[in-house]
Amino acid sequence: MELQIASKNMEISPAVRNYIQKKIGKLAHYLPNITEAKVEIHEENTKSPKHRFTAQVTLNSKGVLLRGEERGERVRVAVDAVAEVLARQIERYKGKLQNKGRGVSLARQPAVSGVAVGSAENRDRPKIVRVKRFVVKPMSVTEAAEQMELLGHSFFLFINDKDDSLSLLYRRDDGDYGLIEPELA
Repeated sequence: MELQIASKNMEISPAVRNYIQKKIGKLAHYLPNITEAKVEIHEENTKSPKHRFTAQVTLNSKGVLLRGEERGERVRVAVDAVAEVLARQIERYKGKLQNKGRGVSLARQPAVSGVAVGSAENRDRPKIVRVKRFVVKPMSVTEAAEQMELLGHSFFLFINDKDDSLSLLYRRDDGDYGLIEPELA
């Protein structure tokens, strides 16, 4: 498992780095096919000292992403909390796979690219400040909903395995899901 550790507004000491490697490395025992783990530690000046440090971890297990974010008064407390959250997510994910009796398909598509950035004429309009690239893989609508829930996002972009078209699944205000299937003109 490749482990990437980044920080914002602070320096991570070697002792804390070793602690993070040990704690997040244990997650590979629960799910052996984790290929990559990204850990981001943030220090913020908050009114509540219990929420001073934020640990955000994203695990990549052959195209399936699991994400957790927790806060704590110390870095180690936040890392412990996020490791517990991810362990529960892994157990829930493994249970769903066992119930289905099948594994996860590998990604077959290259990374999505190409986002237009605003010109200098539109300075008053919101601008794109971050671009994310990720592999979009074929899956069913049910698998997309499970992946969206595992990530904790309100939308999820995927290739619908029914017709190989790009689809967007989103959570509605009433708690149900909506599906956007574009039609080319």
